[in-house]
Amino acid sequence: MSFKNKVALITGGGRGIGAATAQLFAAQGARVAVSDMDIAPAEEVAGPIKGLAVACDVTNREQVEGLVARTVSELGRLDVLVCCAGITRDNLLFKMTDEDWDSVIDTHLKGTFLCARAAQKPMVEQKYGKMVFLSSTSALGNRGQTNYSAAKAGLQAMARTLAIELGPFNVNVNAVAPGFIETRMTRATAERLGVDFEAFKVGAASQIPLRRVGQPEDVANVIGFLCSDEAGFVSGQTLYVRGGP
Repeated sequence: MSFKNKVALITGGGRGIGAATAQLFAAQGARVAVSDMDIAPAEEVAGPIKGLAVACDVTNREQVEGLVARTVSELGRLDVLVCCAGITRDNLLFKMTDEDWDSVIDTHLKGTFLCARAAQKPMVEQKYGKMVFLSSTSALGNRGQTNYSAAKAGLQAMARTLAIELGPFNVNVNAVAPGFIETRMTRATAERLGVDFEAFKVGAASQIPLRRVGQPEDVANVIGFLCSDEAGFVSGQTLYVRGGP
């Protein structure tokens, strides 16, 4: 994979899968814009790769449009959009609040929609673009994650729909659905369940055919492939990265 002379924008790029993805694109020659809710983690990732760090709330239309405009203005174009920004507010249905539902749906679904809508304009104009949305195995259903599961399933449908709409303009849109990946989010899940994180990982690995949990780089490598010209005839797909079928 080579991304020389390409520009990639990563939302949620300050940590975990987003950070690993930003680092992969930079290593392959891309100029990278790293966006996160807070500027500090974005700067921490962008600094070593000489990228552009931008604070952005992806649920805010004005901030998202400003993010895309600044990326194009300062880096020259926009070739790749990877939407990694996300949160969890897990609970069983009878305990889940309106705020739990709204915040998760807004961050994942609305946030990705706003980013895709803003990014499609320069991509359509240049007749080239790659988008990848971060879904999850939770899209198949997961206890205590009604909000998160619904959002992640929606992202798969969004990717399929935008692949149809944007395909005639040479824009590929796909989704990646990770399984258990060792990140702050899975650590927070263990804390919520009152389980030691190392024991939590061991238990998860025992249920995975490859007998290990995933690392952010495992997902970043797949995202990189889907954004490469080698995957130019792949669009509207969801690729599960879960260590087994």
